[in-house]
Amino acid sequence: MERPAGRRVCLYDARQLDGILDRMARKAAGLLTGEPGVVLVGIRRRGVPIAAMLERRLAERFGLGPIPRLELAISRYADDLTLLYPETRLVEDPAHAALDLAGRTVMVVDDVMYQGHSMLRAVEWVARRSPAVIRTVVLVDRDVARLPVRTDIVGARLDVAPGDIIECNVPPYEPEFRIDLCQPEGRG
Repeated sequence: MERPAGRRVCLYDARQLDGILDRMARKAAGLLTGEPGVVLVGIRRRGVPIAAMLERRLAERFGLGPIPRLELAISRYADDLTLLYPETRLVEDPAHAALDLAGRTVMVVDDVMYQGHSMLRAVEWVARRSPAVIRTVVLVDRDVARLPVRTDIVGARLDVAPGDIIECNVPPYEPEFRIDLCQPEGRG
């Protein structure tokens, strides 16, 4: 998808994000230690590689792992926050039909918490599989969620103007790991 035209400012570069992910993993380790059967659920697109980065840190630095990971395909907004669908869509993977999460601890991971639609849909999907605990993890929380969804682990809380866009650039989708603020051209 082509990014909207506008002024961009780098808020966090790869080095800074490495430190943020370390803090997120430390908090996750504290929440997960002693928990039964941990599973990471990444929301496509960028939540999936962020979940993988966290899983690596949890295994290498805290001895938690390997942790199974799965992906959920959920869509509502485009990267520029234009509405793609009036309702949040979750496409069920047939491989998940017999998935048993009963009694497990599930961490749902996404890049940005905006209004909460994607996270709520993911949490609803996970909750139907009877886990013991559901935790939510986001790299960036804009603190403007309109739905009853809370974030347990947040990399950065960013208070930006409603028309501004937080762009999480996450490999392999973008070449460089960074968070940019985009102020689109022509906004009122």
